[in-house]
Amino acid sequence: MEGGLVDGSKLFTDASLIQADASNKSVLDLEKLQKDLDRGYQRFEERLEGLAEQKTAPVNNRYVSTTDPDASVIRHGGGEPKLRYKAHRAVDAQQEVITATLVSPGATDESALLKEVIKCHEQNTKERVETVVADSRYGTIENYLFCHDSGIQAHMRSLEETQRGSGRREDIFLKEVFHYDPKADTFVCPAGRKLWRRHFYKERNHYEYQVHSGVCARCRLKSKCTRSQTGRTIKRHARQTALDKELKRSRSAAFKEDLKTRQHLSERSFARSVRYGYKRARWRGLWRVQIQDFLTAAIQNIMVLITRCKSTLLTGKMGPSSLGFSIRGIKFVSVHLSFFISRTTSINYFGQQPLDF
Repeated sequence: MEGGLVDGSKLFTDASLIQADASNKSVLDLEKLQKDLDRGYQRFEERLEGLAEQKTAPVNNRYVSTTDPDASVIRHGGGEPKLRYKAHRAVDAQQEVITATLVSPGATDESALLKEVIKCHEQNTKERVETVVADSRYGTIENYLFCHDSGIQAHMRSLEETQRGSGRREDIFLKEVFHYDPKADTFVCPAGRKLWRRHFYKERNHYEYQVHSGVCARCRLKSKCTRSQTGRTIKRHARQTALDKELKRSRSAAFKEDLKTRQHLSERSFARSVRYGYKRARWRGLWRVQIQDFLTAAIQNIMVLITRCKSTLLTGKMGPSSLGFSIRGIKFVSVHLSFFISRTTSINYFGQQPLDF
């Protein structure tokens, strides 16, 4: 921040998988285990308490590695399922400095950690986030409303919109063709029929609208509108007005420009991490993999700092403040490189929790 390498007001975030240091052969199917095998199973079951809260996918509550129980069984692309972690990273666009990085089990949704990534970014940069740029995996209703309440511009593509027109909704009228009348609190379908508010779902905080019984069954447009025997329904969030405001931003020209920047910015940041062994965990356990990710981010930021110092020296624009910044930068590089070397040679830097190699 002192050297002007970080702006801090605009945050670009993304996530990437890390292969765990454990074999698939260590994975147990908990449903097939007999609880009364022996006392050892009872001790193992106690060890697993609390892990289910971190693993959001149901399959990962069933399959657990005895070697690294923090990791999740995840299938990526068309490959075979493997034990993985997931790194969540915030990057500042000015000099591509990594401003925050978190590690979670591989099954954790990216959207679930957006608030924490923003919090870490603001703590590290001492700057308030004005705009957050992310892909559709972060574009959930909860994140849109969080950004709205926090005064943050959400430049994220809607996850719901990217999933429309697929599965059972293929070749079916989109929600947008149903006109909402705020005065009557009703929707009007393409056939001119009104959908009335029927139910409120507290867990998802939305209302459900539906036509009167039997109307859809007699409609000539039914085949294009719904496959349900009970008729078409439309959902409207209790805070739809605030949500619409954020969704409108996701279609703006500024968002499209930021999305282009994010595509190469985030991919380049993770690609540069590969040379430091980022794609595979060196150690086992969530906190150890987090340390590895901190080291990777520190080295990448050091390289940015070195490049900036070198550029300043070559251009000859070295005032007293810049000289002091460069000297402090070189000291910073030396200390962190020594720290990195000590980690790779198995020296225990974090004495309270010795690493098991």
